[in-house]
Amino acid sequence: MKKAFFLILLFSLVVFSPVQAEEKNNSEVMVTMEEVVVTATRDTQEIRKAPANITVITEEEINNTGATTVVEALDKIESIQFRTYSGNASQAIIDMRGFGGDNPFGKTLVMLDGRRLNRTDMSSVNWMQMPVHTIEKIEVVRGPGSVLYGDAAIGGVINIITKKGKGAPKFNASILVGSYGLHNERVGVTGATDKWTYALTGENNFSSGYRDRSKYSAQGGGLDVGYFANDVLNLSLGISFNRIDYQLPGALTKEQMDQDRRQYQPAMPDYFMNANDDNDGSDKYTNVNLGLKSFWGSFGQMEINFMYGKKDLQSNMPSWYSFNYADTDADTYGITPKYILEKDMFGFHNKVIVGADYYNEPYEKTFYGDRGRTIRSGKADLKREALGGYIRNEFSIMKNLILSAGYRFERTSIEGTNNDLATPSNNFDNEQKYRAEAYEGGLTWLWGKKSKVFARYATVYRIPFLDEVASFNGYSVPTPFLQTLEKEKGKSAELGTEYYPLENLKLGVTLFRIDMEDEIEYVIYDPTMYLGENRNVGKTRHDGAEISLSYLWPKYAKVFGNYTYHKATYEKGVYNKKDMPMVPQHMAHGGLEIYLPYNITLRPEIKFVGKAFLSGDSDNNTEKLDDYTLLNFYVQYKPTFDKFTVAVFLGIDNIFNQKYSSFGLDYEQYGMPNFYYPMPGITVKGGLSVEF
Repeated sequence: MKKAFFLILLFSLVVFSPVQAEEKNNSEVMVTMEEVVVTATRDTQEIRKAPANITVITEEEINNTGATTVVEALDKIESIQFRTYSGNASQAIIDMRGFGGDNPFGKTLVMLDGRRLNRTDMSSVNWMQMPVHTIEKIEVVRGPGSVLYGDAAIGGVINIITKKGKGAPKFNASILVGSYGLHNERVGVTGATDKWTYALTGENNFSSGYRDRSKYSAQGGGLDVGYFANDVLNLSLGISFNRIDYQLPGALTKEQMDQDRRQYQPAMPDYFMNANDDNDGSDKYTNVNLGLKSFWGSFGQMEINFMYGKKDLQSNMPSWYSFNYADTDADTYGITPKYILEKDMFGFHNKVIVGADYYNEPYEKTFYGDRGRTIRSGKADLKREALGGYIRNEFSIMKNLILSAGYRFERTSIEGTNNDLATPSNNFDNEQKYRAEAYEGGLTWLWGKKSKVFARYATVYRIPFLDEVASFNGYSVPTPFLQTLEKEKGKSAELGTEYYPLENLKLGVTLFRIDMEDEIEYVIYDPTMYLGENRNVGKTRHDGAEISLSYLWPKYAKVFGNYTYHKATYEKGVYNKKDMPMVPQHMAHGGLEIYLPYNITLRPEIKFVGKAFLSGDSDNNTEKLDDYTLLNFYVQYKPTFDKFTVAVFLGIDNIFNQKYSSFGLDYEQYGMPNFYYPMPGITVKGGLSVEF
């Protein structure tokens, strides 16, 4: 009945959007705002009109905190937390809206200029592939996005938008140095001439790491060219390339951290663990995005993007006991056309978006018995292909009341072969197909000059990863290719407001609930042989509240802060009503910008993350991961000399040298001590940038 209601509602909205309707004066029906967001509805839209809790992080805000990675920029906003195995951002795992349990992958969609970066296997996005110097802004839409984006958009959507050229040529260069061997060099030029726009950027980022064997090195650059042929057609081409080399130091027990929290994991023969003295990886990324926009006047506009992404990944894990060395080649071919029509109806604004997403993603993983890649032990050759279509409509029921509704269908196939020389019983040649759909409905009430209240109900889904359906990583399983494994699915409801009691004072509150079912869990059904398989047996609930505040005292100061409450619980089975691991119930971040004479800005910040159960502690019977509070301080001096703008930056993170870990493992259940991944202590960084 719910599905039928939403389909009828959507159909009614679209049918009664008259293509030939006479356009009214938009000033009569719209409140123009300066701040826009692209990802909320896959089209440029005022944040105020979207039925969602949205944050936009600008290039200026990134520079003001001296962030050297996307993780550092995102880790300050509500409902987002990262954990890392190395203390740096190269393999950081994101948790948005309490989905940071034992399988957080595929619950938050990450995009670069509209192209999805999520991997088809159960691994994190490598956040170093997006140099911060290439970024114009980061848009974060918290809440479900399955209707518009399909798979993985459960907790939210993050779209990283790279710089575009405009105006006279501007050259910029900067250098930043800091603790643990950090140095970050950036150069770039942007501009426009006649019908052309251009932006060229490059960056080198290196750190020796807080711990032994936690070094990383990242080099990357981007080129964006735009051509405005005429009033009817625009073209754009974006290309980026990045290489990241990183080390993995492993986890430590509490006793080992007391001895030296900066050491890599030593050998522990009593627990059959080798030393993590030679674990590392190397990733290469290439991204290409060709976009065409055609404007048809009163008949709307058509957009189409052709996308290509290439991942060349090398993993060296000699501390493992099998399948230690692997090379992965993963490509992405995508085509995403969409049609947008904005027409006033009965004097009120109406917009419909109809689009399709096609992705073809071949995946090849080869295993070797040595670092030199001379002994091959296995090879998996798979492919994931997905085709989805969506439609979404927004209609202003009244001047300040917007009704939105949307629907999506998607068909996905996973197919492939495996040739496991070590365990021939793991070989397969199979195919599995998935059908998925999602729908949503929302209301947004605009009141006052800038305030809004919104409500939204939506369904979500996640297609299984390649290595959830197929076993090709060396583990002996009864069924190497699961043709019975279904997609995960859920329902989301949220209610929120952004209220401006004063012109420069914004208060935000969002309440949400997400109920997931058919979640994929590894079930051991023969404990004597440790054999099991993935099954759709999980059911969880994610309740939460997001609260934010910001106040600007022009020319003097700005106060900002946010608080997040998460309650993530199992709702089925032996762990019914137990808390999910690795989801802290309380998180908070706050700060103050003080504007002093001579273009000096002071920025103290504080961050708190509450306790959480360790990964694997589904029965909640062992110690928790400790809470921690970090105090950071930044100062920036930004004078202007004629055509030159200079910025001098100094920052101190974790001023009081708080000893904490972002991730911990419950190994007590196996008769071993628990393990932790210690995070950096006090970190100092400073830099200089010049623009002319």
